Amino acid sequence: MRNRDEVLQQLRTASSGAAHILIVGGGINGIGLYRDLALQDVPAILIDKGDFSSGTSAAPSRLIHGGLRYLETGEFELVRESVIERNHLIRNAPHLVKPIPVWVPAFSWFGGMLSAGLRFLKLKKTPGAKGILVVKLGLVFFDRFGRKNQTMPAHRLMSKRESKRRMPGLSDKVCAVAEYYDARLVHPERLVLELVKDAERDCPQSIALPYVSLDATHGSRVRLKDEISGETFTVEPQLVINCAGAWADEVDRRLHIEKRLIGGTRGSHLIMRRPDLARQLGNGMLYFETKDFRACLVYALDTDNILLGTTDIRVTGPEEARCSDEEIDYLFDVLEQVLPGAKASRDEIVFAYSGIRPLPWSGDAATGSISRDHALHAFEPEPNRPFPVLTLVGGKWTTYRACAEQICDTILKRIGMVRRKTTLSQPIGGGRQFETDKKGLVQAIKEIVLASGLPTDIAATLYRRYGTEAQMVAAMMAGSGAKIADSGDLYAKDEIRWILRHERVTRLADIVLRRTLLPFENAITPAVIDGIATAAAGELGWSDVRRAEEIAHTTSLLTQHYRVSSLTE
Repeated sequence: MRNRDEVLQQLRTASSGAAHILIVGGGINGIGLYRDLALQDVPAILIDKGDFSSGTSAAPSRLIHGGLRYLETGEFELVRESVIERNHLIRNAPHLVKPIPVWVPAFSWFGGMLSAGLRFLKLKKTPGAKGILVVKLGLVFFDRFGRKNQTMPAHRLMSKRESKRRMPGLSDKVCAVAEYYDARLVHPERLVLELVKDAERDCPQSIALPYVSLDATHGSRVRLKDEISGETFTVEPQLVINCAGAWADEVDRRLHIEKRLIGGTRGSHLIMRRPDLARQLGNGMLYFETKDFRACLVYALDTDNILLGTTDIRVTGPEEARCSDEEIDYLFDVLEQVLPGAKASRDEIVFAYSGIRPLPWSGDAATGSISRDHALHAFEPEPNRPFPVLTLVGGKWTTYRACAEQICDTILKRIGMVRRKTTLSQPIGGGRQFETDKKGLVQAIKEIVLASGLPTDIAATLYRRYGTEAQMVAAMMAGSGAKIADSGDLYAKDEIRWILRHERVTRLADIVLRRTLLPFENAITPAVIDGIATAAAGELGWSDVRRAEEIAHTTSLLTQHYRVSSLTE
C-alpha cells in the first residue's frame, strides 16, 4: 500500500485532469463504494477529514448481525438482506468476522404478543416487553432468511435449568433463553483498511486520502484541504457522493445544499476488565431486553475483558460522540438487570467509546423506532453547483456491501457504464485463501514459522490478526527476535514498523486506536505510546516537536475522550 505522501502526489497530478467521481467520507459505506467502483475499473477520489474509519464506523458493537429486532417493526427486507450479507462476510473475511452464539433471555412466556403485533402493523411506535414465544417466532423467520448460504446452526430454546448451569449469574427472573448465531467483527477498522488495499490493487488510479476535507465549492470546482499541511487542491467532479455519515448535512452545506437529512443518536460502549463475567460468558453473547424495552448486549473479548453496550441517545451534532456519566450509570444498571450481583464499577472501565448513528431526521419519534435502513438522496445540478450530489443517509456495518453495490449501480447508470463484477463473493484482504479448518490452519501457521523463523505462538497471532497477509508482516519481523512494543506482549516493534510503512498512517492515534487494538486489549501505557511515537518519527520523518505533539494529542484523546485511566495512574 502506497504511503500518504505518494497518494498526495497522485492527487496533485489528478486534480488538473479529467472530471472525477469524488467520495466524501472514509467510513465503511464510503470505503465500500470505493472498493466496488474499483472492481468495475472506475477510479474515484475518496477523502475523509480524519483517518479511515475514525468516526461512526469505529464505534459499533463490533457485530455483523442479522438485525433480529427489526422483525418487530416489519422490516423484513432489511433483516433478509442483513442475514445474507452476514453469511457472505463470514466467508469473505473469516479472519475478522467470526460466528458467535447469542443468548436471548426472556422474563416471561407470553408477554409482548399484542404489542409486537401492533408494532408490526405500524399501529404502535414504542417498543414493549417480549416474552420467549415472541422471540421464538422472530427466530423462526430469522432462520428462514439465513437458509441460503447458511453458515451457522438454527436457533433453539434453552430451559431455565440449562441456562443457569451455563451462566450461574443469570437473573432468577429469566424463564427461558433462546440461542441463535450471529457474527462478531473482531477489528472493524482493519476490515475498512483492507478494503482500501483491495480497491487500489484492482484499480491503481483510485485515490483514498485520510485527513483531507472538502473545504468549499466554487461553481464547478471543489477545493480540498490537507488537514495536516494546509495545502489545498482543486478538482472538478463529475459526481459527488456524500458518505460522511453523521457529518453528511455539514458536507452538503459546503456543496450549497441546505436540506436537513440527519437526526443522529449516540451509542456508547464500555470495555471492562471483568474476568469473572468473561468466564461466565465464554464464547457467547447475552443480547437482552432492558426495563425501558431497549436491546443491550454483553460479551467477552478475551479471558479478562468484556464489551457492554449500547445506549441510544438523541444528539444535535456529530461532535457529541463521547460516553457520558449518565450512559455509564445506565449501562451498569441494565447489566444488573440481567446479571444481578455483577456490581460494575468505574474503576473496571478499560476503554469507553461512542459513535453517532447517521439515522434519518425524524422529529421527535422514539429513537428505537427509527429505521436503520439506508436511503440515497439525489440533488441534481444547479447554477451554483453544476454537478449532481448523491447523499447517503443511514446504513449499517452489516449491510455496507449491499448498500455500496446499490450506490455503485446508480453511479454506473449515470456515467453510462454497466457492472462487470459483484463484490458479493469477493474475499477481503487477508481473508483471501484463509484457512478455517484445523488442519489447514496448522499448516498455514507452520509455513509462516518456516519462512520467518518466528515462534509458533507469534506466527499464530499474526495469522489471526492479518490473515494471509501475515506472511508479509512476519518477513519484516524475521531475525529481529520479535521484540515487544507494548506492556501486554501483544505487538512487536517490527510489526509496528510494518504498519507504518504499509498502512497509510498519518498520525500516532491512527496506530494506537485503529491499526492495532491496544486500548481494547488493555495494553496501552505512557511507555508504549512513547515507543510507538519513536518508531513513527523514524519511519515518517517527524521532527522532535511533531513527535511531542503527537504524544500529547494521543494521550489527551485516550484520557479525555475514551476514559483510559491507565495513562493517568
